[in-house]
Amino acid sequence: MRTWILILSLCWALPALADDLAKPELEFIFKAFVTLDPPQELGDTKYGKRRIIGINGGTFAGPKMKGVVLDGGADWQTVRADGTADLVAKYSLKTDDGYVIYIQNSGIRTAAPEVLAKLAKGEDVPSSQYYMRTAATLEVNEDSPYAWLNKSVIISTGRRNADSVELDFYRVK
Repeated sequence: MRTWILILSLCWALPALADDLAKPELEFIFKAFVTLDPPQELGDTKYGKRRIIGINGGTFAGPKMKGVVLDGGADWQTVRADGTADLVAKYSLKTDDGYVIYIQNSGIRTAAPEVLAKLAKGEDVPSSQYYMRTAATLEVNEDSPYAWLNKSVIISTGRRNADSVELDFYRVK
């Protein structure tokens, strides 16, 4: 009986404890326009349909930073049987004041089959018709004015265009 009283009292206290936790908020960091090479289709592999999309440039800008997307990165995608794309992009940004920021962005893009077919053809599709979200890790020199990125949880939402991707990055506060 004592065990039940203890369990019930803990269950009653849990909602009150949850109120003490900080609720996450999002702080806009920057918008990136990333230009892309045509996809290299590897075909079906043991993990799914594999493709590699080279990153060849672009720009980014936000309230605290702006600059260019450097040539040389790529997005290594695996497309599942249902059409959902697992995204793993690695590339570099260079701020206008000369700092290089390494970014690794992992997430998914999914939608109804007819929407995915339009995206595959390079057609413009409103981003509200599909789900494209990522979690990003940014890495920069600890002595830079952007060192706070090294200690931040960052997410993004995106839009796929025919030859580019548009991403809005947010710091979880």
